[in-house]
Amino acid sequence: MARSRRGRGGPEAVTGEVAGGTAELRPDRDRPRGWTLLIDGAPQSHVDLDDPAHLEFAYQRRLGHLADLAAPPGAPLRAVHLGGGALTLARYIAATRPRSTQQVVEIDTPLVQLVRAHLPLPGTWRIRVRGADARAGLAKIPDGWADLVIADVFAGARTPAHLTSAEFAAEVRRALRPGGWYAANIADGPPLAFLRGQIATVHTVFPELALTADPAVLRGRRFGNAVLLAAAGPLPVAELARRAAGDPHAGRVEHGRALLDFTGGAAPVTDATAVASPAPPAGVFT
Repeated sequence: MARSRRGRGGPEAVTGEVAGGTAELRPDRDRPRGWTLLIDGAPQSHVDLDDPAHLEFAYQRRLGHLADLAAPPGAPLRAVHLGGGALTLARYIAATRPRSTQQVVEIDTPLVQLVRAHLPLPGTWRIRVRGADARAGLAKIPDGWADLVIADVFAGARTPAHLTSAEFAAEVRRALRPGGWYAANIADGPPLAFLRGQIATVHTVFPELALTADPAVLRGRRFGNAVLLAAAGPLPVAELARRAAGDPHAGRVEHGRALLDFTGGAAPVTDATAVASPAPPAGVFT
């Protein structure tokens, strides 16, 4: 059951127990209808109901850049979101690309119910939310259906092992149309062994890759998020780099030989060898 806590002269915070722990929808002091979703105190998503094209978190803006570049401006997309959170990226695509058709797969049904009750989706948006494991939900997507698949799945702040293998990446490619893109939010810290392994793994399925992240993360100086973009054909690396450099939290883009060198010879992982992403260090979200 969700509980409300009154803010100082503003909207109330809402908390509730969900499958992943204690969820809190915390009002944004700077945006009258802005909300941050936290799970067990860790920030997960931010939504502005007045401006769904606003992306507060740096990693979500990096994913937003990819959604912007996946098709001509304003053209509708067929998008699959593995992991829902507060449905931030689905809202973004619906607002910036009207008539898009989107499917969201989120295993935490109580979380979906909490979000939809307090941060409702406009009825005109073509967004279907399915309660299922991400890989099981992906298996139900028809061959070649999606223009864009976004994987942003965390359980207890870690990406489950079965969503990190070459077999999983192959299932993503099956669901993509020719020319479609796969984007994955990957969290790691020094020595970046998990991130390097994920690049090597995805490269066994997709020939073209680009990685965008905070330079401090790529140098192994701190724990953080990196967004990996994969496709069967050429990627707009120059435009992606321009957008990353112009972000309020400027990012760096690696691709081609430099990106493959970055892996340091890491071995691809399979279903038999895959492990979950590393847990964030204590205090990383404070």
